[in-house]
Amino acid sequence: MTRDVSRDAASRPNVLLAEVAVIGMALIWGVNFSVIKYGTNLVPALAYNGVRVTLAALSLIVIALIWGTRPGRRDALAVFALGMLGNGIYQLFFAEGITRTRAGEAALVVGASPALMALFGRMRGVERVTSRGALGIGLSMFGVSLVVLGRAAAGTGPQGGTLLGTMLVLCGSVCWAIYTVLLVPYTQRVSSWYVIALSMAGGATVLLAVGARAIVAHDWGATPSGAYLSMVYAGLGGLVIAYILWYRGVKVLGPTRTALYANLQPFIALVVAWMTLGETPRLWQIIGAATIVGGVLLTRVPASEAP
Repeated sequence: MTRDVSRDAASRPNVLLAEVAVIGMALIWGVNFSVIKYGTNLVPALAYNGVRVTLAALSLIVIALIWGTRPGRRDALAVFALGMLGNGIYQLFFAEGITRTRAGEAALVVGASPALMALFGRMRGVERVTSRGALGIGLSMFGVSLVVLGRAAAGTGPQGGTLLGTMLVLCGSVCWAIYTVLLVPYTQRVSSWYVIALSMAGGATVLLAVGARAIVAHDWGATPSGAYLSMVYAGLGGLVIAYILWYRGVKVLGPTRTALYANLQPFIALVVAWMTLGETPRLWQIIGAATIVGGVLLTRVPASEAP
């Protein structure tokens, strides 16, 4: 009994650090929506994504070679293949979607990820959803439905935004949810640095193959410096630092809880898009953001109950 209590006490700081990490991830990603929206207005989405994901992949590979433990060939290929889905196809949907919708709405739609992860995780037997968690997930999904239905009713406004863009982002969320759940077993036996680096390399392979023509055709000499700063932030901040924090959360807290904390980003994204892009929040966006954040708070469990 004493040993169990000591183990629980020792785990609390570890869980707390993981929670702080995923909150920091939510801050970075919340700002990232406006950064990418700004950058893809200056550089074609395919070229923008190809460059920023490749930058992130190269940085993570260097980090993995220095600090990581090289995995077996079979695990390495599996993680690389999953990265093609989670960091390649997902990014295609996301970048193409965010160019066609408002940054704040894209952030809200990403809030569908926890419910999708819970569904796929339950099917795979890697997640257990309690009644309280189910209620929180339901609130999050209700908030996302407000965004989708609100966009359908609003049409294309003066600040941009289409239903097609919103649905593309939602398709990306499905890819991300499947990727996250399937990645869980590898996080237990493969070095964290190699998990992130190999999965990002898989994504970069897809994006370079699809975006090579756009990269070559774009006039990089005439591109404003702000676009380059945007790619650096979205690449190193959004795909290196934030992914390291995200991986820490998945390993300690589990994929669904990590995604629920990540759902703090809609509120952050709405505020940042309002301040930087002039995207005035609408009533249904505010209600949707509040509902999603409420789901995050409802599904939070005490540190001693964390996996």
